[in-house]
Amino acid sequence: MTQDRGLVVVVEDEPSLADVARLYLVEAGFGVHLSRDGTSGLLDITRLRPVAAVIDIGLPGIDGIELVRRLREAGDWTPALFSTARDAEVDRILGLELGGDDYLTKPASPRELVARVKALVRRSRVTASSDLLTVGTCELDAVRRTVRVDGRPVELTATEFDLLAQLMRRPGQVFSRTQLLSEVWGVADYSGTRTVDTHIAQVRAKLGAPDRIRTIRGVGYAIDA
Repeated sequence: MTQDRGLVVVVEDEPSLADVARLYLVEAGFGVHLSRDGTSGLLDITRLRPVAAVIDIGLPGIDGIELVRRLREAGDWTPALFSTARDAEVDRILGLELGGDDYLTKPASPRELVARVKALVRRSRVTASSDLLTVGTCELDAVRRTVRVDGRPVELTATEFDLLAQLMRRPGQVFSRTQLLSEVWGVADYSGTRTVDTHIAQVRAKLGAPDRIRTIRGVGYAIDA
């Protein structure tokens, strides 16, 4: 099978899980490189420039959260899907706040893993219908995938970028959390909407004041023109 979807780095220390992930991703048309620990995973992602990375949180050496933190500090915004056996909400939210784009809790269906990776890659390549979106002092360039506020560059993850673009395409429109999950994440039936709130909080923090993203209690979010 041709591997025309691009390369995915899977950072997983359990050989059986890594092999299953590799098998299903290859069948879906991805090339796959396996890394067995956090240190080699960091080097491999930096060196290979994959279209996405699947990263276990509980890795030997440096853990998955620290791995992604170091990537983001170095300006590497490779879309990252966390895989975790930890069931604590704090771990999931912490991972997303440090630059992860999505997460799966083990044991996860291999088909669900492939679907999430496809969604990550698709979001990172999406171009908005308008090349340049402007709301207040925030400018979003959909072709170059850059964001500026008052002329200063703002670094966003692929998911944060697409979430902001979705709001900016229709200023004033209220999007429910379910709508955002469907339109940004590409997932029609997502078990938890907390991830939307987390990503919105991160976008707000990065954009700074004034905060034009409005919370509609019990419904969702909108951005004010």
